[in-house]
Amino acid sequence: MKYLIILGDGMADWAVPALDHKTLLQHAHTPHMDRLARMGRTGMLKTVADGFHPGSEVANMSVLGYDMPTVYEGRGVLEAANIGVDLAPDEIAARCNLVCIEGDILKNHSSGHITTEEADILIQYLQEQLGDERVAFHTGVQYRHLLVVKGGDKRLHCTPPHDVPLQPYRPLMVRAEVPEAQATADLVNDLIIRSQELLAKHPLNLKRVVEGKDPANSIWPWSFGNRPNMRPLCEMYPQLKRGSVISAVDLINGIGYYAGLRRISVEGATGLYDTNYENKAAAAIEALKTDDLVYLHIEASDEAGHEGDIDLKLRTIENLDHRAIAPIVEALEQWSEPVTIAVLPDHPTPCAHRTHTAEPVPFLIYTPGMEPDAVQTFDEVACQQGAYGWLEKDQFMKALLAIG
Repeated sequence: MKYLIILGDGMADWAVPALDHKTLLQHAHTPHMDRLARMGRTGMLKTVADGFHPGSEVANMSVLGYDMPTVYEGRGVLEAANIGVDLAPDEIAARCNLVCIEGDILKNHSSGHITTEEADILIQYLQEQLGDERVAFHTGVQYRHLLVVKGGDKRLHCTPPHDVPLQPYRPLMVRAEVPEAQATADLVNDLIIRSQELLAKHPLNLKRVVEGKDPANSIWPWSFGNRPNMRPLCEMYPQLKRGSVISAVDLINGIGYYAGLRRISVEGATGLYDTNYENKAAAAIEALKTDDLVYLHIEASDEAGHEGDIDLKLRTIENLDHRAIAPIVEALEQWSEPVTIAVLPDHPTPCAHRTHTAEPVPFLIYTPGMEPDAVQTFDEVACQQGAYGWLEKDQFMKALLAIG
């Protein structure tokens, strides 16, 4: 038996008055997800452990069955793994967004979705100007980069920038959670202010302003941690001897690194709503020929939710259904070896809220020949009546792998 997890990041949502009080999953035209739900079994999954922020790192690690209180070390260390930064024991790492500040307001978390090529110029410039024997900047993807601090204290209160669009940024800067971390908080906040002075005058940002684009005029470090102690999935689940992850997001690929999954790059995969769904689907089909587990992650719906764009998010959900799930199911139906398919979001990213929330998410599990439950559609309401009920912690992975 082989297993495919298709994860639509941030796909879940709240009921929308303009859509007759339906959620986006209820309103969207998703015949292929609905068909899998009718042929399979469904339920609800709590992906955000008590006491944890509803970040994608927490939710995706939970989907894979990791115990957050045991392994969680923040987002930065996962992204460090993917871009090849091997942290020393005395180093901490943080996600370092390039953000757009307008006056005293954090306008957006992505600098208007700056390209990786543009961002690399700015990150290298910051390394030249601010990097030293203690501080290092590393280029990631698009607006998502890495800050490494040697000898720092990770006990910091940091605000994810995608949680606070259009809010004053100064009250949201880094705070020490314990007195011993104050020096690190002061260092990071100083880097933020100095980055603003440097980036505001950079020719690339001046050009972006002339072109009507948001400048990447500040860094925003958050989610500090040390190297995590994660067991590979093959040790946790012996039937998974070989696996792979397909994602355009450093964070997810970093989880894959520590989970022992090979990371597959896909041409045209962007982490946005213009991603190449067809190439990602083809890569998943190809990977299943050799791997026991494939984790196919598609970010598009999350980004649309952060923008608060209902029409765009509906389109990303339908694209996932028509352009990724449809060709995968069509191909796998021709195989002699059965493949169990799971579909789910990692967390909601409601358009009305424009950031992540911690509510449980719907999921479906289908394998050829299984006895279905009575659920007919895949959405946040229907799946509450599913045969799996309400799961948490490693129960989803155990339910998935119990088949076969």
